[in-house]
Amino acid sequence: MDTKVHPVALVTGASRGLGRGIAIALAQGGFSVGINYAGNRKAAEETQEFCKDIAPSTEQRFEIFQADIGKREDRERLVAEVWNAFGQIDALVNNAGIAPRVRADILEASEESFEELIRVNLQGPYFLTQQVARRWVKESLLSRISGGFKIVFVTSISADTASTQRGEYCVSKAGLAMAVKLWASRLAEAGIQVYELRPGIMATDMTSAVKAKYDPLIEQGLVPQKRWGTPEDVGKAVRSLLEGDFPFSTGSVIHVDGGFHVSRL
Repeated sequence: MDTKVHPVALVTGASRGLGRGIAIALAQGGFSVGINYAGNRKAAEETQEFCKDIAPSTEQRFEIFQADIGKREDRERLVAEVWNAFGQIDALVNNAGIAPRVRADILEASEESFEELIRVNLQGPYFLTQQVARRWVKESLLSRISGGFKIVFVTSISADTASTQRGEYCVSKAGLAMAVKLWASRLAEAGIQVYELRPGIMATDMTSAVKAKYDPLIEQGLVPQKRWGTPEDVGKAVRSLLEGDFPFSTGSVIHVDGGFHVSRL
């Protein structure tokens, strides 16, 4: 990457967890970053400071943008605000997502919970991608990153691993995995690469409540590498994708799960 050019990545859900890890890794790699958050402004400001501290250039910019990805009007406003602030978006990282408010067996889970997770985890990134990609294609823009514009969808091992206590989450992530295939197929002719990054059991706020459950399972080999994944693991993978290290791999699933996905006897 040309160190004199600071391409812009919009990272959704970047205030905490995996999104923060992604933003920091991109800052370290010379990107300017649009830091999206839904409700926790303070956490977004912390991410902004971490990015500033680690960035190799004072010319990089880290701006904060509030938007609920699950709302159409917020998505439209987000794209407009980021574009106006930076002049262009070179990469989109669809990271924002939520877990069910209450874990419930699929015999008891509510339609309201299902609708909320589909709206935020699937419908939101699907149509945010549509808005950004439309601009790239219709305005015939040139990317400032190696190999062209890029989109990363952060899904989950839940895309193909059943968990009957949070079925709506699994369905939303499985749908997102198909969205990657659709967008990769549609945008390839425009030179835009689309990837699925599939994290495993990650140490974040979302999983803190089940740490006691998973610690012994991980130690017993549920994860072959016998440790929790971290936001840094995901951040490094996203940075590699955006820097153009996988130029002939659009539509691919990149596992960041310590070997969880490997079928074993």
